[in-house]
Parts: sequence; C-alpha cells; structure tokens
Amino acid sequence: MKNRVHHHPGRRTLSAVAGLCALAFCGAALAKLPPPSPEAAAKAAEAAARTAWAGKLDNYKLCLAQDRVANHYRKTTPAAKAATASPAACADPGPFAYTPPAAKPLESAGAHSPPGTASSPPNTKATQAAPAAASAPKS
Repeated sequence: MKNRVHHHPGRRTLSAVAGLCALAFCGAALAKLPPPSPEAAAKAAEAAARTAWAGKLDNYKLCLAQDRVANHYRKTTPAAKAATASPAACADPGPFAYTPPAAKPLESAGAHSPPGTASSPPNTKATQAAPAAASAPKS
C-alpha cells in the first residue's frame, strides 16, 4: 500500500490569511507618529546620553581587564617580551553627568513673525481712510 500525502484544503487559505494579517500589521507599523512632546524629547536625549556614557564605561572596564590579563601573561610566561611601547592609558569616563541644553527664549525660537512683515493690523482707520480719499472725486 502506498503512502499518500493528504493535502488539507484549508491550509492554503490559512496561509493566505496569515500573510494578509502580517501585511496589515507592517502597514500599521510604518504609519507616521506625531512628534514627541518637549518632555519626551528631553527624556530621550538624557537616555541617549546615559547610553553613550554606559558604552564609555564598558570600554574602560574592558581596557582595565585587558591590561590585567596582559600583565599576568607577562609575569607568568618566561618567553613573553615586555611591552615595547607603553600602552595607551585607559580613560576613565567618570560619573554620569547630564546637563540638558538651555531652552531658547520664545523670541529667538522663531515663533513670531519676522520684523516688518506685519507692522500694523490689516484693518485700521488709517488704512481704510486712505483708499476712500484716493477714490473721492476731485472738484
């Protein structure tokens, strides 16, 4: 007796539905998000600074560990040569310190119209009287 492979007719439909759901999810993920609030932007900037400092701290600790291993190797291996050039000193990043950038005053932030664009309101008595005097008949 031959082994027959039984194909399930619903399997292809299920695969198609799963593919459409995945496409819909990807489309939703690519939607444009609103700009972050100033507080959220400040928090993100601090998080980025903290991450950069953590990377520097990790590099410092790695440098110290490599120096310890190299010194131990030189002490325990008789054939090891001493370092010919002094290795670069490990730079300690120090404690984390974040100073947020100073906020710009509203005037220098470009929130207002540039000077000269709107020197007076559009409807004043002076501007209404000028066209009336120009269109008045001369006698």
